[in-house]
Formats: sequence, C-alpha cells, structure tokens
Amino acid sequence: MKKRSTFFMHVSWLGALLLLSASLAYSQSRTVKGTVKDAKDQSPLPGVTVRVVGTSTGTQTGGDGSYSLNITSGTQLEFSYIGYETLTLPLGSGNTVNASLSLSSKTLEDVVVVGYGTLKKKEVTSAVTTIKAENFNPGVARSPMDLVQGKVPGLSITRVNGNNPNAGASVQMRGITSLSGTIGPLIVIDGVPGGNLDLLQQEDIASIDVLRDGSAAAIYGTRANGGVILVTTKKGKSGEPQFNFGSFLQRDEVAKKPRFLNAEEFKANAPAGNDRGSSTDIYDMLINKKNLSQYYTLSATGGTEKSNYRAAGYYNDGEGIAKRNSRKQYGGRLNVNQTGLQGKMTLQANLAANFNKADLLGGSNGDFEQAVQRNPTAPVKNPDGTFLETTAFNNFNPVARLEQELSERDQQTIQADGKVTVEVYKGLRVSAFGAIVRNNWNDRQYRLRASRSSQVDYQGGGYASKANRVEFDKTFESVIDYNNTFGEHSITALAGYSYQYSTIETYNANNAGFLTDAFQDWNLGNGLYRTLGRSGMGSNKVDNTLVAFFGRVNYTFRQKYFAQAILRHEGSSRFGANHKWADFPAFSVGWTLSEEDFLKGNRTINQLKLRAGYGVTGNQGFANYQSLILLGTGGAYLQNGSWFETYGPSRNPNPDLRWEKKKEWNIGVDFSLLNNRLSGSFDVYQRKTEDLLSNYDTQLPPFVTSQIFTNVGTISNKGFEIVLSGTPVQTKNFTYNVDVTFNRQQNEMTSIHNDQYRLEKLEFGSLPSPGALGNAIRVVEGGALGNFFGKRFAGFDQNGKWLFYKKDGSKVVAGQITQDDLGVIGNGVPKMMFSWNNVFRYKNWDLSLFFRGKLGYDILNLQELYFGNKAWFPNNVLLSAITKHKGLNDVPQYSDYYLEKGDFMKLDNIALGYSFKLKSDYIRSIRIYAAGRNVATFTKYSGLDPELEDNGLTTGIDARGFYPRTRSYTIGLNIGF
Repeated sequence: MKKRSTFFMHVSWLGALLLLSASLAYSQSRTVKGTVKDAKDQSPLPGVTVRVVGTSTGTQTGGDGSYSLNITSGTQLEFSYIGYETLTLPLGSGNTVNASLSLSSKTLEDVVVVGYGTLKKKEVTSAVTTIKAENFNPGVARSPMDLVQGKVPGLSITRVNGNNPNAGASVQMRGITSLSGTIGPLIVIDGVPGGNLDLLQQEDIASIDVLRDGSAAAIYGTRANGGVILVTTKKGKSGEPQFNFGSFLQRDEVAKKPRFLNAEEFKANAPAGNDRGSSTDIYDMLINKKNLSQYYTLSATGGTEKSNYRAAGYYNDGEGIAKRNSRKQYGGRLNVNQTGLQGKMTLQANLAANFNKADLLGGSNGDFEQAVQRNPTAPVKNPDGTFLETTAFNNFNPVARLEQELSERDQQTIQADGKVTVEVYKGLRVSAFGAIVRNNWNDRQYRLRASRSSQVDYQGGGYASKANRVEFDKTFESVIDYNNTFGEHSITALAGYSYQYSTIETYNANNAGFLTDAFQDWNLGNGLYRTLGRSGMGSNKVDNTLVAFFGRVNYTFRQKYFAQAILRHEGSSRFGANHKWADFPAFSVGWTLSEEDFLKGNRTINQLKLRAGYGVTGNQGFANYQSLILLGTGGAYLQNGSWFETYGPSRNPNPDLRWEKKKEWNIGVDFSLLNNRLSGSFDVYQRKTEDLLSNYDTQLPPFVTSQIFTNVGTISNKGFEIVLSGTPVQTKNFTYNVDVTFNRQQNEMTSIHNDQYRLEKLEFGSLPSPGALGNAIRVVEGGALGNFFGKRFAGFDQNGKWLFYKKDGSKVVAGQITQDDLGVIGNGVPKMMFSWNNVFRYKNWDLSLFFRGKLGYDILNLQELYFGNKAWFPNNVLLSAITKHKGLNDVPQYSDYYLEKGDFMKLDNIALGYSFKLKSDYIRSIRIYAAGRNVATFTKYSGLDPELEDNGLTTGIDARGFYPRTRSYTIGLNIGF
C-alpha cells in the first residue's frame, strides 16, 4: 500500500511539472503582427522578408504589406527587401511591430576605382565596369582575366591555347585599334601601370575595374588605346586576427577529339605500300590522363584602425592535359597599412612575389598536328627500341620528342610598392608613390644526341641552349588631390606627376656536338660547335622612359549634375625628336534625371542617369628606338691578314614618329527600376584611331634602307553595349539573380595612305605549305578588318577537280583563276558577344550557371582544308576525307568551301556550393563547392572548338596545329577561422 501511494505521488508531481512547463511555454509564445510600408509614400510593400534575429523563424508580407509571426524567443525583428535598406527593430512587449523601409542607396554609394583615385558610382560619367570578388566567375582561373570573362561588355577574353597552364589569355576591348602596336588594355595593379599578371592569385583580388571608353581611360594617356583594367588586391583591415584557407583540386578531360582514321581505316583507304604493321594512337599517347592540378592558399589579416596587415601565401601545381606540360609556382603577398599624425598621415606598403618552374616541352601545337597526320600503322619504336621516324611530308615523332628533349623555364617575379599620403590642410592631400617590378626568367633546352633534331640538324651531336631575360620597371608618382563641398556644389580635383623607366636585358648562348648527354646543358662550352665557330651567342638591352603631368577635375551640383575633365601631357622616349610630347584630353558629363522633380519618388524608375563623354588616348606599345637610325652588323671581312667586323645603318630615322591616337565618343544611360530589382546600362560609342604605325616602302636614295616605320592610316570602330541585372525571385529561403551582357561592334580600315605613303592592301594569316596558298585575310581601304579574301567555290568537275567562279560568274578550274577573280568570302571577327549568368541561392546552397557566346563570324577550317583531303595521303587524314569530301580528288585549295559559321554558345561555368552555418569559437565559416568549366558548347561548327583567336588582325583561322580543348572539373574548400 505504501509503494502504491509513493507511485501515485511521483505521477502527481510529474503531471504537475508537465502542466507547469506547458503553461510557461504557452505564456512565452505570442503572435506579433504588423504592416510594412514604403517610407516615402507609405504604400504597402508585399514580399518583405520578416525574420526574428538569431533564429530561423520568419515569414513574408502579403499583398497588403501585412504579416503575422508566432514568436517563442528573440528580441529583434529584421525586415529585408530587394532595393530597400534592411531595417532591424526591437520586439518590445507589445504584439504589433510596424516598419517603414527606405529605398537603398548602397549601390549608388559603391566605390568605383577610376585611376589615381575613386568615385562613388553615382558620380561616374564614363563607361566603367566594376566586378567585385563575390561576382567573379566561380571555379579555377588559369589567368586572372578568366575571372571576368564574359562579365564586361565589349571585352573579348580568349584562351587561344585552351587550359594550357603556361599560356595566357588574349584580351581586347571594343575591337581592333592598331596595326603594329599593342592591342590589349593597360593592366594596372594597385596603382602600378603595366602590372604583371603572374603576381595575382584569384584569392587575393578584391575587385577588377574596367575603363571602357576614352573619357575614362585618358588619365593613362599613351597606353590607354585598348582601355584600362584596374586590379585592386585585398588589404588589411582592423579587428580580431582572422585566417582564411582555400584549396582546390582540378582534373581536365578532352572536350572533343579530332576524328582521324584508325589503323584499319587507314589500311583500307591509303595507297598501297603504307602499312607499317602496327596500330597506334599518337594523340592518346600525348594526353596526360592522370593530370591533377592543386592549389593551396592561406591568408591572415588583423590589426587596429591605425595599423593593420594582410599576409597571404600560396602553392599551385598546375598540370595540363598534355604530357610534359606543367607549371609549379609558389609565392605570397603582404600588405601593411599605418595611420599616424592624428590621422593626417597614412602609409601603405605592398610586397608580392611569384616563383615558378614550367615544363614547356609538351603541349606544342605541332605535337598534336602530328597526332592527327602520322601514319597510324607506324609503331612508335623500332624493334631495337629506338624511336621510329616516319618520312612523309612534315613528319616527326612527337612521343620521341617528349622523351628525348628538354625545355624548362625558371621564373621569379617581384613587385614592391609603397605610398605615403599626408593631409596638409582640410580636404587637401599630398601623396608620393613608388614601385619596382622585377621579372626574371632562365630558359634551358637540351636535345639528346639520338633525337631527331640532333640527327638532322647537328650531325648527332646533341644541342644545348640557355637564355635569360630580365625586365625591370621603376615607377614614381606624386599626386595632390583636393575635395570640398560648398553648399550644393562639390569639387574633387587632382594634379600629378608620373615617371616610369623600363629596361629589358637578354642573353642567350647555344652549342652542339657533345660527346655525351650526361651533362645536358650544364657544360655548354664543351660542344664541338664552339671550336668550329658554329655555336651561337647573343645579348641585348633596351630601355624606354615615360614622363607625364596629369590632372582631373570632378564637379557635382545638387547631386544630380556631374562633370569631369581630364588632361594628360605625356612624353615618351620611343617617339621622334619632333613629337616627344602629346596631350590627351577628355571631358564627360552626367545628368541624374531621377533626382528631378518630375521623376523623384517614382516607384517604377528608382534611378536614371544620362552620360556623355569624349576622350583621346594613345598607344606607344611598339619596339624601342623606332625613330632612330640604328647600326647593324654587316659581316666580318679579312683585311691585311686580320678579320674586321663591319657596321652599317639598319633603319631609317624618323624624327616625326608620333603616337597613335584614338578619339572616342561615348553616350550612355544607367538605370534602376522596380524597387531596384532591375538595373543596367546602355552605351553607344564611336571611335577613330589615327596616325596608325606601320612599315612603308621608301625610295633609295635619299633613304638608307627600303622601309620606314611611320604614321599613316585610320581605323574606325563603332558599336553598342548592354548590361542588365535583375532579381526575378526573392523569397524567405530562395533567391534568383540574373545578369546579361550584350555588345555589337563594327570595324573598318578607313585609310592606309597619306600624301607621302600608300599601301594598296594589308595581308595576314599566311597559309602553311604545301602549295603556295598565300594569305587568308586581306584588309583594304574602306573595307572591314578580318575579311577572308579568296576563291569562290563552284563545285567539282566529273574527275573531282576544283571548280571556282570567275569574276563574270563562269566556272573554271583552279589554274584559270586570277587575282581579279578573288573577293571577300567571309569575315573572322565576331560582330556580337553575349553572356548570361544565373545564380540561385536556397538556404545554405548556391548554384551558378554561366553561359556566354559569340555571333556573326566565320571560321577558316585548316584541318579540313589539309587533313580532310585524300591528297594528304600517305599521311593520315580525317574521316571526313573519305566521307564528307570523298568527291574531292585534287590538291588543297583555299576558298570559301572551307569557311564555316563560327556562332556558338557555351555553358562555360557551372558551380554548386554549400556554406555551413557554424557556432564555434574557432571556425567562422566553411564552404565546399564543385565546379565545371567549358561544360558544353552549342554550335554548328564542325571543328574542335569555335572559340579561336578573334583579337588582333589574324582572326578566325583554325590552324592545323592545336592544343586540346578541355572540360575542367573542380572540387574546392574554403575555411575561415
């Protein structure tokens, strides 16, 4: 009985406790209601996310702006909505919390780097694009330019050699601007003009700003014809010390393999007597199927508001898809910032270094040309173990080359810079900036005595060479800047001086005829060719100096009328005595219509600004000493028993040599609509590059040589660019953002003559042997750049021989075609480029899909022209030679028969990531991701990849030799602690 009563007592106590707990829980839970409105016009805002801070509890407002939320814990509510400032309010003790949200001005207040300073985005009056680190292309970037590929309208970035770790990207802005000079944009890294991209790791870059038009780029004068790309690296920041670790692993696989004949197909179709009794796939033997690229980086940052730092180190082992094609590099970057003198003096110092070793032997375009054309029945080795060399046209054994030759590069690149700024008066600052960049590399080559090269060229004695190159740049700049506000007027002005001195020193030596391979290239003087006087040696040094005075004034009235004026007065040692100096002016204006009374407060149009600008930029990107008479060696002569070296003039002087100058108009509009859910810009431009530099024929005498490098001719470019960004969907847990860019361009060779000099035509794209097929591209006055010029295909005769159209429309065989019958048959410059980026976020997941493409151009398929022809036997041929082109029984001819449309769209990047939410005293964040690059290509082009070299003057030619295009797959990890 006692036990029973004890049991009931326990049950009673437990029941009471449960009732009490339930009662307490019920008393702590409450329902909070409210309405969210626009702060300006008090209209209700539907779709606002309402969340209890520090919990997962949340909801969204309905169509009338109201919400209802059941709350059990928490002290604050957070209200967030696209295009509006996020608002946090205390819960208090009541059950009603109303909120009024203000339109966000954050985007307009973002800082844009414009050269020698920054502006708020709303103050920019030129065509400038800013890409922050969080908007870079995800995954792995072989080059820093890969991070913004497709993100900037009008900026063409092409990896001509695919994912080769030792190859860079080809970059061009708004079309072709030069015949002989630099066509790419000026790279400025942390204020250092001409910065070296090897010093940049993707984890170290904070933002990339692109000055697209002349009114923005004129501040850099002589080097800004191709636009300017400003790279800003991450800097130290105050706060608790933090560490960030990043790593990825990457594998490449061949995206598309050329379909050449296998051994059985070759034996069935090749002329008799070419069966060597084996079955080989040289292409497969050149592929590094076990390639694995690795990357590791660790950064640390911390300090106080007055003294902080950021230090980072990395190791990168990049392996290409080709064997003997790799690049191992390590290095680091250090940034230190300090403020003193009561906040009136700041010091910023940066140090960056990169050390890399590259295997340059593999990945040669010629190796994969051999992989297609080498007889597939020929074994790689003879029965005695030596390598077999086939003797057909243009043959060598690429597998043997990889085993019998060596080609390596050791490179060291260092940049150190520092800047001191002193505020001498309120709003008036003086700064001094200095930088040095040293880039040095050493190349070594050796070819074994048994190698084909040694046997053919050096009588079996082996070959060794060494070369080194040292580039050294010194920069000093001093700037005075002033900013102040007078009522409704704001002025920001700067004036500066710039000095840059650059030198390049080279040395090389080679020898052959070695007794043994044991020393390779480490006993260079021991070769027999030195004693025979047949070894080689050379050295060279060039330098150039740039000096400039520059200024910029920005004026703002009522935060809606903007104006900017720039002038750079610059001198270069590369130009003639009569034109050492030149002026580069620019002017631009902006008008923010959305701040006018007739649009202010408009709920549909949140921001609308018109821009117009004009600027002049220059190009000095060509060889040094072109304006001077130079001496060259004339050979050695025996006189009175002694040998004497002779010298004579090797170049005509040109004291009138001057800059190429580009004059550009740009008109644009920036807009933001629908509570900032849709934003973008539209720009239209017209540019003319004058005084083009090229070589022209001269009379002998009075000139001492037959050509002179001088200014003649004009190129015109025009086009338009569109950028759109939007957030079609945003809910409590899901967001979808989309970005679109599109541009169209047109280039024309306006003039290639003046009163003294004339060129009838310019030709590019020399076609390889056999056969004297000439040049593929011809540029004439008044014609488009990139025009293919050749014969017009008219069919085949009954014997499979070529027929082409004459000028009068009649059909004749190839031998009856004259120069008068040739014409424009296509164009290799894309007229349009586009990109489409999609980012989906669901809770902790993020997924991005990035598409890009090019339209409106033709490709000359040289692999089909040569390898798709049965006349290429006894070399191997493509399958198309016996299928698509089986009716052809004639030697290769260049015509529009081999031109194909190059239009394409790529799923260029796909990335899926997950960010862990952690509650840890040691680890702040963890993110894992997987990414794919060059995932799929949609095109009608029959070749390996329609994305070819389309920058410069030799465009749209798919060469016989190639580097395999690949798909890349990456897994990565980022940890913050």
